[in-house]
Amino acid sequence: MMKRTVIGLVALLCLSVLAPTVSAQMVSELPARTVEAEAFEDNEDALTPKDIARIKQVGSAVVTPDGDHVAYTLSVPANPTESNEPASSQLWVVNVESGQATPYATRGNVRGLAVRPEHNTLTFIDQLGDAETARIYEVPLSGGEATELFAFDTSISSYDWSPDGSQLAFYAADPEAEEPESDLPYQPEIYEEGLTYSYGYIADVSAGTTTRIDSDRNVSGVTWSPDGSTLAILTAPTPRVDDFYMKRQIDIVEASSGDVTSTVDHDGKFGPLAFSPNGAHLAFVAGADIHDPIDGRLFVVSADGGSPTALMPDFEGKMEDIRWRDNETIEFLASEGVHSTLATIGRDGSEMERVLSGDGPVLHSLDAAGDTHAFVADARTHPREVYILNGTSPERLTDHNPWLADEKMATQEVVSYTARDGMELQGLLIHPLDREEGSTYPLITVVHGGPEAHYDDGWLTSYSTAGQMAAARGYAVFYPNYRGSTGRGEAFAKSSQGDLAGSEFDDVVDGVDALIDRGLVDPDRVGVTGGSYGGYATAWMSTRYTDRFAAGVMFVGISNNISKWGESDIPEELFLVHSRERIWEDYMGYLERSPIYHAGEARTPLLILHGKEDPRVHPSQSLEMYRHIKTRTDTPVRLVLYPGEGHGNRAATARLDYNIRMLRWFDRFLQTDGSAIGAR
Repeated sequence: MMKRTVIGLVALLCLSVLAPTVSAQMVSELPARTVEAEAFEDNEDALTPKDIARIKQVGSAVVTPDGDHVAYTLSVPANPTESNEPASSQLWVVNVESGQATPYATRGNVRGLAVRPEHNTLTFIDQLGDAETARIYEVPLSGGEATELFAFDTSISSYDWSPDGSQLAFYAADPEAEEPESDLPYQPEIYEEGLTYSYGYIADVSAGTTTRIDSDRNVSGVTWSPDGSTLAILTAPTPRVDDFYMKRQIDIVEASSGDVTSTVDHDGKFGPLAFSPNGAHLAFVAGADIHDPIDGRLFVVSADGGSPTALMPDFEGKMEDIRWRDNETIEFLASEGVHSTLATIGRDGSEMERVLSGDGPVLHSLDAAGDTHAFVADARTHPREVYILNGTSPERLTDHNPWLADEKMATQEVVSYTARDGMELQGLLIHPLDREEGSTYPLITVVHGGPEAHYDDGWLTSYSTAGQMAAARGYAVFYPNYRGSTGRGEAFAKSSQGDLAGSEFDDVVDGVDALIDRGLVDPDRVGVTGGSYGGYATAWMSTRYTDRFAAGVMFVGISNNISKWGESDIPEELFLVHSRERIWEDYMGYLERSPIYHAGEARTPLLILHGKEDPRVHPSQSLEMYRHIKTRTDTPVRLVLYPGEGHGNRAATARLDYNIRMLRWFDRFLQTDGSAIGAR
């Protein structure tokens, strides 16, 4: 019965199979919501969109003080045949010795998971029952019913416990923010005015008292010192997203009074921070400077504030998480290339020692108690689960998708190649399942967004990245880490700045050429896809490099750099860490680096998908791309808009719809010889 239901849903969602020769007019006349669904039925041997729609993943994890248990959140997707809802987040606890995992809270959406010091309980943020705001709940470590512990006038965004577990530092939207008043039954919205600030607070849970931290800046992070005397808070001058990225700072707060006593003197993006056990120093992850596109460098500063010291300025990787092992030693988790590194370094920057490095699971977060380290990690054959380290190698502790063990997985490898200007680059390649030596295959190139991001050598399949699904359908799938990607140090991350769509996207083409030269890829059947900046790359490949790509699937992507700047919620971030030049200083240059400028040349069939409520890349970017290709060419193009979705799809049915449309588009245009559609 379930199988029939899924096939029926697919029939409503997808494109019809097209004849070998196609025109834009024929595409436009096709009923966009019908499909022959046999190719997406249950497959006992390999992954399908229906399989991806039911994958569960671990979100965050914390170790109990005795090291005997790991508490974690588990993302559980809704059934897309029944509900178009985002995944829910549950609370689970796993016994480190036995590996027994137990659900503790399965209602609502658990976040902000923490161990309450000296109380033998777990706490989390949720909004249960008739609660009008998100508040903090508590559940015993031994299990039982979660009960409400603390509520505020507005929803609590995040919190941290004092060392004795008696006080909370948290931040939440200003409860005294004034609602607009009008005698009319309609109220317009004044763009970027009347913004609601989030302020910091200190609450004595037992006494029931709450004091606001004395800062009028927008608060987005709170951390207690180990002795409970001070707090470190992250603040920005306004709640605007641009200020969050580019104008945050660390303020030091006296806990007893709530007064800000000093500030850390550093400009750039900020990531995790942690006090040393004696409270004398603060370690934090941040951008090297205001032009660093990512918060990936390690700094140490006095707990009294002042100027920090960069510990590893030449480290060719990206810091992901940090903790203090003792007062003189910092333990950090980092990405180096496509692999993970766990290492220690002295507070003065000396004696760096790698504990884990190279091949193995990709580690995403770090927590520890005693000798037990817990990570959220994924691998080539499974998405994120809980891992522990009690010895010399990480051990997988949970398995929330046991059925994956019965699926055939294609070979995945790290590939290296040389760009046309001599730069050495890396990427990941998933081979076609059941590949035959000497045969050539269609290729799907998956370009990451950012560009300040990178692909790791772990799980590479999702609703928007075809991965193992495409490999099972006879594709090779390529994930290039082009210049500007993270994981290779500051200089590499900055190497694409001031050259939008230039060498960075040439790197993608050079990677495709390297795979063609290996004899793996049919040059007439190369496709490209990606979201956000990867959508920009897809649009560029489908216009400027149209002779090289036989199909494109563009997701929440950029088509016009000039209008993009005016529509963006991060114009300063775009300037400071990407363009490094104001668009009005070279309008023509930015237009020429825009896919719409080359749209008249487009011969690459392009499927464009976008969330209608996207705040980062306005849907008009996709509308422009569609209209230019539709008006100026006869090339097949289709635009799909997702109501209620933003910069990427969150809801279950919208994700499944995207997944099937993407695969069907590539099947139509890459499973032929490409001769009728303008491929190379």
